[in-house]
Parts: sequence; structure tokens; C-alpha cells
Amino acid sequence: MKAIRITTISILIIWLTMPAFSQIPRVRDVRQQLPQRQTEEAKPREEAESKAPSQTEESPATSQVLYVSMEKGSNRNDGSKNAPFKNIDKAINEAQPGARINIAGGVYFGTLNVGFIESDKPVRLYGSYDETFSKQDIVAHPTLIQPDNASARTSRRALLRFTRDVAGTVLDHIVFDSGERNAYHATEGIVEGVERGRLMMPTENPRDQNSTVGEPLVQFVSATTGGDVTIQNCVFINGASFGLQAGHRSGTFTVKNNVFVANKMAAIEIYGTCAQTGGPGVQTSCGDVEIAYNTIIFSWSRTSDFQDMGYGIRIMTRASYNIHNNIVGASILAAIDHTRFTNNDWINLDNNIFFVNKDKDLHYSPASNTRIRIDAKDFDDLEFATVSGNRNEIPEGLKVCKAYLEGYLNARYSEEVDFDRNSPANQWRSAMGMNMQGTISSEVTMFGNKYPWKQALNLFGNVNGFGAQKP
Repeated sequence: MKAIRITTISILIIWLTMPAFSQIPRVRDVRQQLPQRQTEEAKPREEAESKAPSQTEESPATSQVLYVSMEKGSNRNDGSKNAPFKNIDKAINEAQPGARINIAGGVYFGTLNVGFIESDKPVRLYGSYDETFSKQDIVAHPTLIQPDNASARTSRRALLRFTRDVAGTVLDHIVFDSGERNAYHATEGIVEGVERGRLMMPTENPRDQNSTVGEPLVQFVSATTGGDVTIQNCVFINGASFGLQAGHRSGTFTVKNNVFVANKMAAIEIYGTCAQTGGPGVQTSCGDVEIAYNTIIFSWSRTSDFQDMGYGIRIMTRASYNIHNNIVGASILAAIDHTRFTNNDWINLDNNIFFVNKDKDLHYSPASNTRIRIDAKDFDDLEFATVSGNRNEIPEGLKVCKAYLEGYLNARYSEEVDFDRNSPANQWRSAMGMNMQGTISSEVTMFGNKYPWKQALNLFGNVNGFGAQKP
């Protein structure tokens, strides 16, 4: 009796070189003219600057300012500077639309440790203040939204979620971290110098932990109304789903000067949610998306076999994109995913640095069932609105956790399938008209392991003019 053993090993190869593909055809589409907003022509990208990029802020709908301090606050207070609230969600509940909420440094996880925060109104959250609310510094006194694993027993939602009106929303100087809420394996995917083993799937039930919550760190749901949104000077880390996932109905969605580390599926996914107009075959643009001066590294795949997703940025449907001056590296698949057939005339891709992305820097689908993998050096062949200044190089001075990097460079997935059709058990199953059976075992050396959030703060200001600058 001879057993058949099939062994499949998928090794994560970090530096690939593939033939370049030449010019991609342009697609003609019509943009929707949005109410109360004029669609601008594509603008040339700004040159790299040695200082932090300018920061955008909406005109507030109210002059109301509330204060939050985990250390000194109480939810029985009035939320004033001298009597701050204790929890962010309490301040949001008391806030008028457009209110500014200043948050002192500390660890926040929702009132009564619910593990999430939600808002049905636009608010402006400014974190990382000292206890006097006079100095804002994400390194010296960071504001963390960081629920623990105990909260995952009953509350399984995004860390911060906007469910309705968003016009004028601002997130600034906040660390969003699921590293304490996720479940990590005790013995599999262990990397020397990295805390805990591989990330466990939400479907896995660990013996001594609550299972992983497979939701984004920050989410703007599809039902939100339109308006400008600004996310700046924040950290998104250890997301068991997307770092930032947003439905965008109108206006400009700005993601500027942030750090994204060790997020699963994609660091950033923003898609248009307005109604389709113009008839069949005509694309509708809901609004603009600017993604600039972000440092995005270690974007993990959906599954541990490294075959499904794992992108830094996803270019989605019904939105125009202005992607510039970012650093995007160490993605399991590609730095940018452009496979949703979005009109090339709506894409500006300039002055970005790409490095060690496993499956090229850009995935592009110009037609159904076609996926082209492109290096940054060949981006000039793309017929985007603008595409210049992109390069593939190791950014000098990038302060990455070396133990995590070493584990990533050596990461691999292996699978073994044992099947013996001549075994007595399978012969009996066959005689009874039943399916024969085998066994499958798999192993992964690293997958979505926990990245130390304090070391993620070191990624601000590493490369002048590219990636996240010092806030």
C-alpha cells in the first residue's frame, strides 16, 4: 500500500523582477458634477518638501470645544478644560455636529471597556495633548484607542466607526491599535524578538483568549452622507482587517501624514458610494481622495497562504485619486491595487517611494480577467492624469523594527496533503459510495504578527519630503 504525499510550499520572495509592460490604453468616462462643489481638473503634484505638509481643517459648524482626559476626567463633568470627560465616546455623545474634541494622552477603549467608539455626527478629534491641553505631541503623550482582548467577548466592531453624517470630520494625533484585542497563536508563527505568534483568524477559537475581531481599525460606512473628511498625523497599526476603510459620497477625503503598519488586507481602502448616473458604461465620480505623505509598511494578506490581498493602497470605484509623496513597502502582494477598472483620467500618482513589495509595486487590470504587475520604474507608461517621480528604492533612515523585518523577509507558507486511496478506510468509503478522505496540514512562519506600537511612532520624519513627516 503506497501513500501519495503532495507538498506545496509557497515562499515569500521579497525582491522580484518581471518584464515591464508597455503603455496601457485609456478609458473614456464622464465625471459627475456634484452639488455645492466643482470638479477640478487634475493638478500637478507638489514637489517634495523637507518640512511637514500643510494640514487641512474644515470650517467648524460650531464653536463648541470639549475636553477628554482618561487620567483626570469624569463622565459626570461638563467636558470643559478644567472639568474634562473621561471617555471619548461620552464627549462625542455630548458634542454638537462639528465640535472640536481635545483628548489628552492615555489609553482609551470606550466607556465600560466596550471596545469601540461610534459617531453619527461629524466631529473633530484632536489627540495626544498633555494634561494641561497646551501641547500636542503624539510621541511624548500619545492618545491610544486600544481596546483589550476581554472587550472582544461581546463587542466586535471597528475601533472607531462613523455611521451617518461626516462633513467636516477630522482625526488628528491618534494611535489606533488592535494589537491588544487580537488573538495571537501561542506556538505557531513565532519570530525571535517579536512579541507573540501569528495572528489568528476570527474563525479560530483560542483556548485562553477571545477570538480576533475581523473589523477595520477606522471605518466610514457606506451609508454616510457626503462632505470633506481629513485624517492626519495618526497611526494605524495591527488591524485584523483594513487600517482605514471608508465609503465616500462627495467632497474630498484627505489621508495625509499618517503611519500604517501591520494591517491585514489593505492599509487604505476608500470607495465612492454615490448613485450611478449617465447610463451603462459611464463611470460616476463621487468625490476626490488625496493620499499623501503616508508611511505604509507590512500590509498582510487576507489569509495566511499569502495569496489573497495584502495591499498598501486600493484604488476603488467612483472616486478620483491623488496619491503622492508616500512611502509604501513590504506589502505581501503590491503597494497599490488598481484592478477595479477606475478611469485612468481620475488617477494622479506622483513622487512616491516603493520598496520590497512582494508582487510588484502596482497591480493593474485594464480589462476583464487581466492582471498586470508593474514596477515603479515603468509607471510612466501608464496613461494616468499625471504619473511622475515614482521610484523603487530602499528609503535610507526608515526606522523599522529589525526583528519584525527579519521575520517578514524570511516568511513562508507550506502545506502538506496526505491522501492514500488504497487505505482500508478509503476502500471501504469507496465501496459504500462515500467520498475518500485525506489530511491537510499547513505551517506559516509569520503572518500578521503584532508590531510594537511604540516603535511605529519612530516612523514619523524618517525621510524628508516622503512618507509621514514629524507632526
